[in-house]
Amino acid sequence: MFRLSSGDVAGFKLLFSLAIMYGMLSMVAYYVMQMKFITPLGIDAPLDRFSEARAIEHIRVLAHEIDGRQEGRQGLHDAAKYIRTQLEMLRDRAGPNVRIEIEENQVNGSFNMMFLGHSLSLGYRNHTNIVMRVSSLESKDTDPAILLNGHFDSPPGSPGAGDCGSCVASILEVARLTIDSGWAPPKPLIFLFNGAEELFMLGSHGFITTHKWRNTIGAFINLEASGTGGLDFVCQSGPGSWPSQVYAQSAIRPMGNSAAQDIFGIVPGDTDYRMFARDFGSIPGLDIIIVHGGYFYHTSADSVERLLPGSIQARGDNLFNIVKAFTNSSKLENAHDRGLAKERDDEQPMFFDYLSWFLVYYSRRQGMIFHSIPVAMYLLIPFVLRFSKYGLLSSFAALFDFMKGTLFHVIGVILAVIFPIVFSILRLLFSGQSMNWFAHPYLAYIMFVPCSLAGMLVPRIYWNFFPLSQDGYFLKSSKEVELVEEARYWGAFGLYAFISMAYFSFGLSGGFLTLSLAAFMVPTWIVYRSSVKYYGIESLRSAVLFVVPSIPCLLHSVYFSGFLVQFLIEKMGMMGSLPPPHGYFIPDVIVAAAVGAVTGVCAGPILPVIGHWLARSSVVQFLLHTSVIALALTSQFFPYSIDAPKRVILQHTVVTADSGKINDTSYDLSVLDSNALPYLFKHAPEVAKELHVDSDFSFETANMSYREAWMGIYPLSSLFSRSLKFPASRGEFTRHYRYFPHISTTKQETISVDGSRRVYLEFSLGSLKEVWVSVLNITGPISGWSFANSTLPAPEIVTGAPPSYICRLSGVAKENWTFWLETNGSGEIRIEVGVIEQYLMDSMKRLKSRFPEWVDTIAFSSFLSTYIF
Repeated sequence: MFRLSSGDVAGFKLLFSLAIMYGMLSMVAYYVMQMKFITPLGIDAPLDRFSEARAIEHIRVLAHEIDGRQEGRQGLHDAAKYIRTQLEMLRDRAGPNVRIEIEENQVNGSFNMMFLGHSLSLGYRNHTNIVMRVSSLESKDTDPAILLNGHFDSPPGSPGAGDCGSCVASILEVARLTIDSGWAPPKPLIFLFNGAEELFMLGSHGFITTHKWRNTIGAFINLEASGTGGLDFVCQSGPGSWPSQVYAQSAIRPMGNSAAQDIFGIVPGDTDYRMFARDFGSIPGLDIIIVHGGYFYHTSADSVERLLPGSIQARGDNLFNIVKAFTNSSKLENAHDRGLAKERDDEQPMFFDYLSWFLVYYSRRQGMIFHSIPVAMYLLIPFVLRFSKYGLLSSFAALFDFMKGTLFHVIGVILAVIFPIVFSILRLLFSGQSMNWFAHPYLAYIMFVPCSLAGMLVPRIYWNFFPLSQDGYFLKSSKEVELVEEARYWGAFGLYAFISMAYFSFGLSGGFLTLSLAAFMVPTWIVYRSSVKYYGIESLRSAVLFVVPSIPCLLHSVYFSGFLVQFLIEKMGMMGSLPPPHGYFIPDVIVAAAVGAVTGVCAGPILPVIGHWLARSSVVQFLLHTSVIALALTSQFFPYSIDAPKRVILQHTVVTADSGKINDTSYDLSVLDSNALPYLFKHAPEVAKELHVDSDFSFETANMSYREAWMGIYPLSSLFSRSLKFPASRGEFTRHYRYFPHISTTKQETISVDGSRRVYLEFSLGSLKEVWVSVLNITGPISGWSFANSTLPAPEIVTGAPPSYICRLSGVAKENWTFWLETNGSGEIRIEVGVIEQYLMDSMKRLKSRFPEWVDTIAFSSFLSTYIF
């Protein structure tokens, strides 16, 4: 019969108590992340307050009453007209103490950039920006201004309530609040509503490179949304430290941390912040992004109904205060004065919010001290504890034991990550689907936290096989338990101290989390040692008195970790697919590793002490058995739902030979996660039936759709793998379009003295009406072209092929695109063209309607053609 010892019983009591405590901490973190503490103000709120309800009325018009805000569609022009009308209404009722100027600009330009690791050139024309400048009557044209930016365009197929109707609405409400509150800003405010962010930040580029007010901007705030609600996060700040310092001092509900800037480049995306702060403007500013609700980001479900109540209210309350603080900052300078500044502030500060209650902020100079103190303590404490009583050798022995404790804690953290990874792989080997946690994020914790905790406890079980270095200096064996615990505790402290110092030394900004862990471990250790003297080391009361002072630190760790894991899980649905067999495992491995890592962060600071009760074979076996049962049960959950849809890209592909001839048509399908198309056909039989896919379907017998077919959305096509192609009728296209996109020469090519050849070309969009973007892939010995001020981007190199140069063109005009290409030899020039048309044929609409509700289908037509000159 299986019996538990008294020590096992104590261990299980502590384990279940900790489960309850962490459950309560998770509820608090969830409460904050879901904005439950915010009461949105209604439509009848006082005029001197920001009102979420008033902002939502703007979103409702932009996202639902207007039919589509995509480039190439009438809805984008209707949205611009609506925004301008709202601004003119504000101007008409403004008081006599402010001056209001409103402009609608058509921006044009061309430049090179890197995106998703690919080099490309962008050419654009006739994109609409709407700008309003509010200033006091005493202000001058050269006074430094504060820019608020948000984009009103949305990606194909999305109503864009969150991205970024919420941004436009927030700025409109702040503009209204500025006027109705009677506040005359001491420095000018510029409200920019740009109409081409989804096409790689073209609207903001047009403003910052051509507008007459561009050199007056002293600071900016860029609003974005990668979801439909939750924390309004400061993800990037700078150049310099003072924008984040202003935010720290003025935000009512500060949300953000500097670690986001360290990892921002990993996420497949970018914002207008890049144009203002880095590539063209070098303007100090903030990038503030709604980060949760990523299930609906760039989908047809990005609607008003999906907006999380309280999110926009929190954004607006913060925003108005931050704007006021910027206008009063002594560091606000226009471009001319910034150029004359003797010292340039390039410092990247450290900051983090504590449950949006307050923001902890410190400069890098202060950080040098803060991050060095724990390391110094780790190295000096053994001498403080031992030197006066036991001498130098005993002090060094204590330091070696601390290092041993650090090593064991490192091993524990590594195992905390490895165990969930192994369990996730084993589950996938016996399961027919990955990402079962996608629609139910709590499943990730149920599956991976128990085995992660078991991994952390394993080194503790084997600790006794490695005796202490101090054993020879203490005759009383009763002292050994205290010495072991001391070595483990300060060893864990040392790990966090060195991690925070390493972060800082590499110029990163995310070491604040481990620094806060190390900082809290000092007072909690003092409290614990006092309780041990009173209750004894074997008493659970001592453990309780140790854990309780750690709760504020643990709460922040749970909050930070929950935010990170939720964000990661939501983004796993759009991170792209990798080829099998390894691609099938990657999302689960990433999420398992993340949960393991955050378990190490959340439990690591208290484990050196509570491990005394938990590091028992019965407890570890229980945790492992719990994980196995959880893996079996959770594998029955379907990965997707209406609230967490699977993303499918559906392209109606038309290959043309010239302006009037079709060579081929097809349906091309791809998915953006690891459950490949066979999985989709299995669970969406209506789609399989429409495409004539039978039960014997496999990748080996299917027609593959190669990346060249997806050129119209390059470089996003780099996220696809194992796309498929199905036959489609071509008759609809010949009936609907008179002419197709094509390229032709405009005049005789010229040859210069040095032998280079210049070819003059014209690109026509034919009779297409709702063109979103066109992509040219130009291959050959190109030495120059007329795009981007005659500057070539870095070439795309494919093994065995000549270099290629990519150019994306957007914007509607009566005139065709004209350009020239120059070669340094007699070799031929090959131009591949991809044009994205948003109008769908009836057969495409019918196919799209066959997809179930748990699938979000992004559908468009793509016209492909090839030319040789």
